[in-house]
Amino acid sequence: MDHFSENETQLDSFLTLAGRSEGNYKDRGSKFLYFALPVNSEEEIKTQLASLRKAYFDASHHCYAWVLGQDGSSFRANDDGEPNHSAGDPILGQIRSNQLTNVLIVVVRYFGGTKLGVSGLIQAYKTAAALAIEANQILREWVKIKLELRFPYPAMNEVMKVVKANGLTIISQEMALDCMLTLSFRAGLKHEVLEKLEEIEALSVRLD
Repeated sequence: MDHFSENETQLDSFLTLAGRSEGNYKDRGSKFLYFALPVNSEEEIKTQLASLRKAYFDASHHCYAWVLGQDGSSFRANDDGEPNHSAGDPILGQIRSNQLTNVLIVVVRYFGGTKLGVSGLIQAYKTAAALAIEANQILREWVKIKLELRFPYPAMNEVMKVVKANGLTIISQEMALDCMLTLSFRAGLKHEVLEKLEEIEALSVRLD
């Protein structure tokens, strides 16, 4: 797992998970299955939760937490019948302490007959969430913006120089007498890229 210090945080980036991780953890007979994955919308979260509920329909609890948005301002923690704040909040706490966003962590519990008590539950759900993150990989994603360019064919060389110099990603292109390029790039480069493009004659720019 990769770790990033706070001073590496950049305004046009965020930390998230690379893919899906899963495993299980046992505490006094209870079995906790943990799942962690990157997500981009509440719709996607609902789909993932429904899929896990179907797969583990006989479990005692499906507790989870998620965080969305570059600043992590959209989030939810759910105890799914466990005592208030004993499950969802400890899971959310692990997402927060790793400074992650666009992430869903679900912990599915099969009750083993021995009650753990509120403090025991908090510890168990916290541990399961921490293991889910540990089994994954943390990566830095850039906030991207899209740009649509229209320009006459003779300006192609100048446009491509800007594209290559700034590492812009070409999403789509139409090459004719009038050309169209759709580009994607780091939000932090916006000012610099627009400044260079504005120097090219007969070029029009549209930001998505």
